[in-house]
Amino acid sequence: MTITMPQLGETVTEGTVAQWLKKPGDAVEKYEAFVEVSTDKVNAEVPSPVSGVLREIICKEGETVATGAPIAIIDEAGVVPEPPAETSPAAPAAVPATVSASNGSSNGSHGGNGVATTSGLRRFSPAVRRLAREHNVDVAAVSGSGTNGRVTARDVLAAANEGPSAAMAATLAREPAKATVAPATAQPAAAASTYAAPTPGTIVPLTQARKIIAKRMVESLAIAPHAWTMVEVDVTKLWRWRAQEKDAFLASKGYPLTLLPFFIHAVVQALKGQPMLNARFTDDGIHVLGAYNIGIAIGLETNLIVPVIRDADTLSIGGIAVAAGKLIEKARAGKLGADELGGGTFTVNNTGANGSILSKPIINGGQAGIVTMEAVVKRPVVVDDAIAIRSMMNVCLSLDHRVLDGTIANAFLADLKKRLEAMRPGGDL
Repeated sequence: MTITMPQLGETVTEGTVAQWLKKPGDAVEKYEAFVEVSTDKVNAEVPSPVSGVLREIICKEGETVATGAPIAIIDEAGVVPEPPAETSPAAPAAVPATVSASNGSSNGSHGGNGVATTSGLRRFSPAVRRLAREHNVDVAAVSGSGTNGRVTARDVLAAANEGPSAAMAATLAREPAKATVAPATAQPAAAASTYAAPTPGTIVPLTQARKIIAKRMVESLAIAPHAWTMVEVDVTKLWRWRAQEKDAFLASKGYPLTLLPFFIHAVVQALKGQPMLNARFTDDGIHVLGAYNIGIAIGLETNLIVPVIRDADTLSIGGIAVAAGKLIEKARAGKLGADELGGGTFTVNNTGANGSILSKPIINGGQAGIVTMEAVVKRPVVVDDAIAIRSMMNVCLSLDHRVLDGTIANAFLADLKKRLEAMRPGGDL
């Protein structure tokens, strides 16, 4: 069976082979991770679709190929493999690059952690080494959080954000002393300017992730004519309901009960009432989608990813809360899989989590709209000809004007507002 580069995200068009976890001749069980792939969105361990033996590695570590391109061949157990073509020379096995571990590194002194060899060498993928160079991090001094203690891209970024930590100190110790004395206000010579920790007066290098994000945002605005609209929602009763249930929910489910699952549940019901929002523009016509796969925008320190809650229309509010909690947890740990990043039909963005009260989001490429839930703010409003203090939230919608006109978009928002305001204590989670 020929294994191809997976599509780790709906807008992702290529991936980099970060590290082979198996070598030719190794047995591979079904669903066992055999290669780590890196994209602008995520680092993911790819599971084998079958049980068998890894016959051939086609792409070397560090090689970037288009999604769908062959990267390896696995001989499925019980299936007679086809003989290789005589004109195709066998690809050499990928050999992981090694870096000498620093003296005193705890990871390099133990033989049973899966990353150190008897010669005291640790293996690092090309993607990890490249990221370490970009952020001026001594990768040999970084503790790995990946499988068997492997150093991941997130580990390198964490080390870079710690400033002159053990990893940075090892780098500084090897640098020759400078002949000139820097002014008192100057930044240390080894300080790296990154997206997560920008240094005034310097240039933040563009990572591959930031380049792709920039490209996708420009494409979305250039291709889809964006229109924008907003409604105010009184979530006083909903806020009270959530407050009453959150402690018991956390204790029983292990995930926090935020306003997000209530909002997503109402969005899905409103999409059913206005299915043109759950659609995409094509040259052949507007494709109205049958599934309700809701993407949730998650902002990380150096990246933005949109994992997907599949078939959200089949989940209760509590079910959505657990699904969202798991995705957010995996996103922050860099553990999202390919099936969790593709197939979104509509996107929700919780911009209010950072205090925003008004947003104009850019549509996730190929979708018809994106809706934001802004911060809940208590303020005086008129209720039944009297002034009352209510918990108010703005809901903003960006829409593809090729697919939607204002009438349909505003009908969707009006329905969403009605559903949110109808949620109150005593409802069914």
